Amino acid sequence: MEYLEFELPIKELEDQLQKCMVIGEESDVDVTETCSQIEKKLEETRKDIYKNLTAWQRVQLSRHPNRPYTMDYIRAICGDTFLELHGDRNVKDDKAMVGGLGKIGDQSYMFIGQQKGYNTKTRQYRNFGMANPEGYRKALRLMKSAEKFGIPVVCFIDTPGAYPGIEAEERGQGEAIARNILEMTRLKVPIIVVIIGEGASGGALGIGVGDKVLMLENTWYSVISPESCSSILWRSWEYKEQAADALKLTAADMKKQKLVDEIVKEPLGGAHSNREKTFETVKNKISSHYEELKKLSPKELVKTRMDKYSDMGVFNG
Repeated sequence: MEYLEFELPIKELEDQLQKCMVIGEESDVDVTETCSQIEKKLEETRKDIYKNLTAWQRVQLSRHPNRPYTMDYIRAICGDTFLELHGDRNVKDDKAMVGGLGKIGDQSYMFIGQQKGYNTKTRQYRNFGMANPEGYRKALRLMKSAEKFGIPVVCFIDTPGAYPGIEAEERGQGEAIARNILEMTRLKVPIIVVIIGEGASGGALGIGVGDKVLMLENTWYSVISPESCSSILWRSWEYKEQAADALKLTAADMKKQKLVDEIVKEPLGGAHSNREKTFETVKNKISSHYEELKKLSPKELVKTRMDKYSDMGVFNG
């Protein structure tokens, strides 16, 4: 288990608990009371730390190396029913964007999402979750297939942004994202978007237009990352914590601004601390929102979605 800087008090107590148990086993001394005191302190410390997280600490949690990624959710939710589909039928198969058909119960869904890597090799293979234009075109191809067969779409967002390389710009990165936003607003099937990690810039928006947008508790959604914002405003990355506060990028901020529909609670300590519980919660949320959305006709679905996004940013003075 890896620990973030603000989680170190938890690590210290866990180490103490481990030592206490070892002493009890090795020396036949009754350490039950001492262990229970440490456990109580550990529980209090956990609650104290995770109930008062700053915006920057939530950004750090969203990037936690043990945090589940898109394919972890898909495998846990769909089991053996998932069939991955590849390629944009134009350039190549973008490994940073994954997608395919899968089932929750008897209902089929088209799952799409950005995938990060688990170690250096897979991070390079997945391009750190930063999709090229062909990734967004693959996503659009899958959405159009879903629309053709009347299958709802589920998008998992977890990206530090779309790939900013020169070859991506040459192949029309901006156009690919803009096209996706346009096509998603008028897609005639339900779209459920779940932000499971980082939701940065146009890279997130390229698969982020939905009838229902859900945000996990320790994720962020913003036009720019705190580090990049800090380097533009202060010419240094040192002010990333202030930038995170100023950007109002947490789930609570997004819900308050009516930019997302629901905050999905995570287990204490983040999604990675109890993966099974997180997967089960997300699975149930997808199913319940689909049950609600399937009652609407395609025409009503598109109108409601367009109205929702048209109302964003409207200010009545």
